[in-house]
Amino acid sequence: MKQKLIFTNLVGEAIDGLIAELGNPQVAVVADTNTAALVLPILVNDSKAVADATVITIPAGDGSKSIEGLSELWQKLSDMEASRSTVVVNLGGGMIGDLGGFAAATYKRGLRCINVPTTLLAAVDASVGGKTAINFNGLKNQIGTFTEPVAAIISTIYFNTLSDQEILSGYAEMIKHALLEDDATLGKVLAFNPVSPLKNTVGLMPLLEASVDVKRRIVEEDLTEKGIRKALNFGHTIGHAFESFAAAAKSPIPHGYAVAWGMVAELVLSQMKKGFPSATLHSVAAYVRDNYGAFPITCDDYPALIASMRQDKKNASAEQINFTLLESTGHPVIDCTATPEEIGAALDIYRDLLGLA
Repeated sequence: MKQKLIFTNLVGEAIDGLIAELGNPQVAVVADTNTAALVLPILVNDSKAVADATVITIPAGDGSKSIEGLSELWQKLSDMEASRSTVVVNLGGGMIGDLGGFAAATYKRGLRCINVPTTLLAAVDASVGGKTAINFNGLKNQIGTFTEPVAAIISTIYFNTLSDQEILSGYAEMIKHALLEDDATLGKVLAFNPVSPLKNTVGLMPLLEASVDVKRRIVEEDLTEKGIRKALNFGHTIGHAFESFAAAAKSPIPHGYAVAWGMVAELVLSQMKKGFPSATLHSVAAYVRDNYGAFPITCDDYPALIASMRQDKKNASAEQINFTLLESTGHPVIDCTATPEEIGAALDIYRDLLGLA
């Protein structure tokens, strides 16, 4: 079944409509402790399916995306006597989509699920494409599946509950999608500030729809990431290394911020190796510097960062670090490699562009 994308602020009505289409099966709602407190009470009033559902609450935070967290979720599905007809509604951010989606994909060889992202990052990044995963051995998303949900209901109605940091974290993925699309789309995204002076969720919605559509088109062409879907990894090789480095120092950083900083460094690599336009690089770097600041690194940190990049699951081997680079806006080149010396040079320029050096 092809995944449905529903853009609406009438979330409860949309959930009830989907559950009715699926034959009014048993429903399990998976939410983290934050979403259960802030969003679930609203949906209970708006949706009969949610009001009648079994609610499974997961501790908030990426630490729940573990083998132990997955096992606990399987156990709770077993306790409620979930059958293969049960529908799982994943209500929350990317962690819930990853964990709840993986649990649904694997319990009794697969339950149907509906994703209701409550953060911008989850709406633009995790709601489409069917990636589910847990973390393992200190590395992100090491074990998982490609299993598309029945539908994703995408709304901006809950974004006013988010901090500016959470909004900007999601917006970084919209910058990435714009870089994969064209100059006109990138120009619109760089001209918009989603948190100034107030959270502009009305102005955000058309940009969000366009951004999700970029990912949808790429995923439909290559669901299991054998080819062009690898373009969506742009910014993530170095971004994930920043995340792992920060986590090891017990100073975790938001995923979207790591991607924003990773994109700047990988645009530098793109300029060095593929001739990406310098003016566009500087425009993106200026937006990132002004809105995200910079991840503070020195040249002494390069060996640890490169060691983390060698562990990236996208690599064909530990000896070759894989990147998606850009020749220009809208023209990604997948399966590129860079030497440690080239990566170090790119990180030097990253530090210059973001005011660290």
